Amino acid sequence: MTALATPPSPSAPGQAAAVVTTKRVGIASAVLAGIAWILTLPPIMARTAVPSIVLGLLAAVVGLWVALNPKHRRLGGATIGAGLIAIPIALAMTNQTAANVSEVFTWSAVIASGLTFTTPLIFAALGGIISERSGVVNIGLEGMMLMGCYFGIFGADICSSWVLGALIGMAAGALTGLVHAYFSLHLRANQVVSGTAINLLALGLTGFLFVSHYGDNGTPGTLPQVPNLKLPGIDNMAFFGTAIGDASVLTWVGLLLVPVVWWFLFRTRAGLRLRAIGEQPRAASTVGLKVIATRYAAVTASGALAALGGVYLADGFDGSFNFDMTDGRGFIALAAVIFGKWNPFGALAAALLFGISSGLAYRLETFSQTLSTLFQALPYVLTLIAVAGLIGRSRPPAASGIPYVKE
Repeated sequence: MTALATPPSPSAPGQAAAVVTTKRVGIASAVLAGIAWILTLPPIMARTAVPSIVLGLLAAVVGLWVALNPKHRRLGGATIGAGLIAIPIALAMTNQTAANVSEVFTWSAVIASGLTFTTPLIFAALGGIISERSGVVNIGLEGMMLMGCYFGIFGADICSSWVLGALIGMAAGALTGLVHAYFSLHLRANQVVSGTAINLLALGLTGFLFVSHYGDNGTPGTLPQVPNLKLPGIDNMAFFGTAIGDASVLTWVGLLLVPVVWWFLFRTRAGLRLRAIGEQPRAASTVGLKVIATRYAAVTASGALAALGGVYLADGFDGSFNFDMTDGRGFIALAAVIFGKWNPFGALAAALLFGISSGLAYRLETFSQTLSTLFQALPYVLTLIAVAGLIGRSRPPAASGIPYVKE
């Protein structure tokens, strides 16, 4: 006898409504936490921290209530964190003079500074997306960026051209990506271990070459650097002129590459094949796609893009090379890939989050070294909050990190 279907529980509609209500309350409390953050900043510039403290505590309490619902635990936890973090920020801002706060939080200058810190992350994140969309985890972004830093400076020095230096740096990054691809695909080594080895190799190799070629004197101070691009009609405008009117050429290249890479991945046949190989390589091979060759090309391109981010650091930002000058930016770019759910526009948003926070930390040094240190940690905290509560779980390509063995 066929079993009868279980009728829906009479309480199901009520439970669904309760879940929706809890989510709305959680979103409202997150908005309260955001308001608590901005009350003491321009243009509002409240000179007392009391409203921010009240709103931050209220957001945290409501977030705790939301977190009691298992379906919205992440949202509640994120709200608690955002509400509590707003309190020390408000106290720090109100302990400074209005003039100091206005100087640091000149938003056009903050955006300009943020774009400076965002640019290398964009290139590395785009490289990471292309590699992982093909199914290869690229932990070696840090090392590939470092190779771009040294060979970008070295190429600019010997060729007296930042463009040729950039091409040499990209070639070095591509070669490093090819090494990673060889170990990951041909030898089928663990991709995380291979990427870590690439990072250590790049650190030692660039340090050795730097000392061997430049010695104790360091790089010359007259190296050609990446120029800024002045936008006619915008560079003299009050807000936009400071924010984007005099940005680096490579900053604009990075921003333009975001829609280009998105279009390639999601609107072209080659991009569809790349994503298919990253999701179901065996099925892709069955219909005639060259899995190994495509992955080789993707990882090599990933290395070239990450190295271009390193070229910007050396030739456009510092104007010199220093040991380990990437300072973990490759790992930050990898976090941006995950934060952005392997989508170029999502990765751009994450890179901007890191970049603007780093720009704020840099500007905060003018009046508070302690607060500057706090803001240096803020990008990581915000990313954890966003991934855990507001964005949800990120699902990587199904075959990412899994070696492919052709039958």
